[in-house]
Amino acid sequence: MVSPAIALAFLPFIVTLLIRYRHYLLLLYRAVLVAWLRDRLTGTSREQRAFQYVLAHAIPGDPHHILQTFDQWCYHCEHLSCVGPDKGRIVERVLLERAPLRVLELGTYCGYGTVLLAQGLPPGARLYTIEGDPRHAAVAEKVIRLAGFSEQTVELIVGPSEEVIPRLREKHGLTNANLVFMDHCKRCYLRDLRLLESHQLLAEGATILADNVLFPGAPHFLQYAKTPGAPHFLQYAKTCGRYHSKVHRASLEYFRAIPDGIAELRYTGTH
Repeated sequence: MVSPAIALAFLPFIVTLLIRYRHYLLLLYRAVLVAWLRDRLTGTSREQRAFQYVLAHAIPGDPHHILQTFDQWCYHCEHLSCVGPDKGRIVERVLLERAPLRVLELGTYCGYGTVLLAQGLPPGARLYTIEGDPRHAAVAEKVIRLAGFSEQTVELIVGPSEEVIPRLREKHGLTNANLVFMDHCKRCYLRDLRLLESHQLLAEGATILADNVLFPGAPHFLQYAKTPGAPHFLQYAKTCGRYHSKVHRASLEYFRAIPDGIAELRYTGTH
């Protein structure tokens, strides 16, 4: 057994760790433990619970109010891995600057990012959004339509991104995208960026936005883009010579004390 003297010697170290990483421990508690417990107590997923809250409190046909209601849920009830209001303002600013007519979202999740993108589209634009989990897609479909967006404006495609991307032109009519928003599995960012390149689905000058590149992180994607101060995924984009890139530093969705960021890549179309 460990003697009391040794245990006391380690106590200041343990307390220091708890203080330093308290925000990450709170994230673990809210995002994992609370969700796991409530899933089993209610028999429903947190995404379904979030939608029921939105359905009860949001104004149908008002995208801005629907996003605000999601934010209230995430701040006060349970954590959802949506882009959130802080990084959402970065996305809105880029949408306003670029005014893209063809937008592709990878990772619909519960539809928060989709509504955020759709409300910033210029007239005549179309958004294609891909979700690999049919359960999340079912929730997102309801959220998107509740916000007032028709299938002519927002097309939800269910399936793994690595299978859907090669069929986007032939099956869904997407010739190329002016803006891509990545918010799916972080380890798939680089693979899917390369898929978009190989299938010539990026318009020249296209903008790629990638969420959570600093936390939990997308190192190989930063390496490809080679953005200063960022890991591997952006490193790739710089070394390949096809992108101008930077990172917009912000905070993790609904946790202001945890640093995060959105990568912005500009596709030059050169090889």
